[in-house]
Amino acid sequence: MAGYDDRDGKIWMDGKMVDWRDANVHILTHAMHYASSVFEGERAYNGKIFKSREHSERLHFSAGELDFVIPYTVDQIEAAKAQVLTEAGLTDAYVRAIAWRGAGPDMGVASSRNPVHLAIAAWEWGAYYGDAKTKGAKLDISKWKRPSPETIPVHAKAAGLYMICTTSKHAAEAKGCSDALFMDYRGYVAEATGANIFFVKDGEVHTPLADCFLNGLTRQTVIGLLKDKGITVHERHIMPGEMEGFEQCWLTGTAAEVTPVGMIGDYTFEVGALTQDIAETYEKLVRS
Repeated sequence: MAGYDDRDGKIWMDGKMVDWRDANVHILTHAMHYASSVFEGERAYNGKIFKSREHSERLHFSAGELDFVIPYTVDQIEAAKAQVLTEAGLTDAYVRAIAWRGAGPDMGVASSRNPVHLAIAAWEWGAYYGDAKTKGAKLDISKWKRPSPETIPVHAKAAGLYMICTTSKHAAEAKGCSDALFMDYRGYVAEATGANIFFVKDGEVHTPLADCFLNGLTRQTVIGLLKDKGITVHERHIMPGEMEGFEQCWLTGTAAEVTPVGMIGDYTFEVGALTQDIAETYEKLVRS
């Protein structure tokens, strides 16, 4: 199977389409050394990127949190994404926009004189968790915790925040799991490595308060869908021991979409009617 660096096609890079294999950066790119990079993961359905503008706006917000300015407006980013999909001939696709501090006069921690770059790529990507949409994903519990907002810009979609996600997912996969669940710095249930989490008990939904991790666009969409159905949603701090009393569980994210969870550590959940209903409702929405 060819790697992501060895494919046919084009990638939009700093205002022009370049051959996929030539979309490269210098080894002294600041982002590679100091994680000065932000990104968005987006999905296109039937030729339309779901929540596209919101993703582009959040990319700008994340860059601001890392103290740099993307040299392209939201409208220009929107046009570039459309160009990428057209060039690739894709209607259902995953879209990745990434902005970063490149190589320049600075090669220490400070990098204010270095240029900021933007690239956008798209490719076909199926179910993020494989057959978990029918069977329910199996999650490990990470040894790492989501940090305090006083230590890092937790509401930015910044590359550096995913370091513990990579190590946690590797550890989970080594145990035969699909993903890992984080607790936060206070010990409350937080999120998975790339998705937010929801629980069901007695017909009501409980989800961790997004006060120290990314308030996902899919998370916000699903909360809106639940409320439209008249279902009570509690956004609150959840202690790990409470998982024993929850009946159903699912994950949400652009890549994950709505994926049922069957097990977290020693806690088990059914792939119940509400989980299936919200997954179907979300699928209809994104394809409408």
